[in-house]
Amino acid sequence: MKITFLGTGTSQGVPVIGCTCEVCCSVDYRDKRLRVSVHLQIEDKSIIIDTGPDFRQQVLRERIKTLDALLFTHEHKDHTAGLDDIRAYNFLQKKDMPVFGEQRVLNQLKQEFPYIFSGANYPGIPRVALHPITEAPFEVEGILVIPIRVLHYKLPVMGYRIGDFTYITDVNYIAPEEMDKIRGSKVVVLDALRHEPHISHYSLQEAVEVLTELQPEKAYLTHISHLLGRHRHVEEQLPDFISLAYDGLQFEV
Repeated sequence: MKITFLGTGTSQGVPVIGCTCEVCCSVDYRDKRLRVSVHLQIEDKSIIIDTGPDFRQQVLRERIKTLDALLFTHEHKDHTAGLDDIRAYNFLQKKDMPVFGEQRVLNQLKQEFPYIFSGANYPGIPRVALHPITEAPFEVEGILVIPIRVLHYKLPVMGYRIGDFTYITDVNYIAPEEMDKIRGSKVVVLDALRHEPHISHYSLQEAVEVLTELQPEKAYLTHISHLLGRHRHVEEQLPDFISLAYDGLQFEV
């Protein structure tokens, strides 16, 4: 399985509009962060988790020519706003796009993109096939996906474990029984917004504590704001098995 980080930034992205801080003015490409998303290439299957506002730019940058399914973690706009751009894949692949998410999330997509679900056979609109999920494991194109229930303040969010890879974003609490589902993953990706505590995201220290308990072979931090600091400075503070993710980073599990 090849993993590509399409975006590693928080809801505003980095740089933040109008900000002149050290991070937003950095010329280091690792400090340029689009909204959070990840691509999984599993043999001949192509899956993306979340389609934020930068979806089109991300898939063009990474030359992702096929897409077999979308998984959504939750309904916030920075994770769903790019759904319209799947139209290109509909045209190329000549089929509806399978979309997996909790019923609450799928209902929100219907509100955000009413023209997709109006029933009108208008040429050029995105074509989707909705697949409601629960906390039970499910399959995508024959690939087993284990949902991980986490909390984003009071909002239930799904993380996903696929094989030895676990991806969790927008989280500030993981229950013990859900932690057990993550254990044994070789690679874990986890939310780490900034240094200071936040009401709905892990801080850097909190994320490191969770990952230290889990002890995967490798861990990456994502959903990073400009308040966390320069990539190269933060990297120097992390345990050896933890790294900051950055846009375009690829690895295999």
